[in-house]
Amino acid sequence: MLKTVKGEDGQRRCAWCEAADFPEYRRYHDEEWGMPVSDETRLFEKLCLEGFQAGLSWRTILAKRPAFRAAFAGFEPQAVAAFGPADVERLLQDAGIVRHRGKIEAVIGNARALCAMHAQGERLARLVWAHEEPQASEPVLRSESAASRALSKALKARGWRFVGPTTVYAFLQSMGVVNDHAPDCHARARCQEARRALGQNFAP
Repeated sequence: MLKTVKGEDGQRRCAWCEAADFPEYRRYHDEEWGMPVSDETRLFEKLCLEGFQAGLSWRTILAKRPAFRAAFAGFEPQAVAAFGPADVERLLQDAGIVRHRGKIEAVIGNARALCAMHAQGERLARLVWAHEEPQASEPVLRSESAASRALSKALKARGWRFVGPTTVYAFLQSMGVVNDHAPDCHARARCQEARRALGQNFAP
């Protein structure tokens, strides 16, 4: 069973988010992680940031997220798709982000892949939510799933990079496509209700 801890506010939370020296982790858990998202820019941003996380921790990426947003034009797909070699060199000099050439170039390539999808009338949100799995009554500790493997394959077929099954599963958790809050975490029911509301207003 996934562990929770009781905060000083009396709320039980997934144990991973309680870090005394990094309160942003709790805010991220309470306000974002597991809440369903259908906005194209937010989905694109999260896939890119999960790609940057590969080999690192989400805590590192979350701390750098404001710098990432500034460096990548708010992750607006058309703006990022227009980046060229000079932008890659600029980003490699930006100490506020993770300076990895392959990952930087992948973000630009992924923006172009997304723009190509849009040009063909395909939305990232519809592709992502088409891979929603039946919700288990209790989360299972795992690093990937059948859905993350299928979505990874679909994205790669469309030209995306740094979107392996493990990266994609972390993305599905954070964007609410799967609700992996612990059963007694205070955020689980709220995220589940938000998923139901989204399902009533958004057809993949």
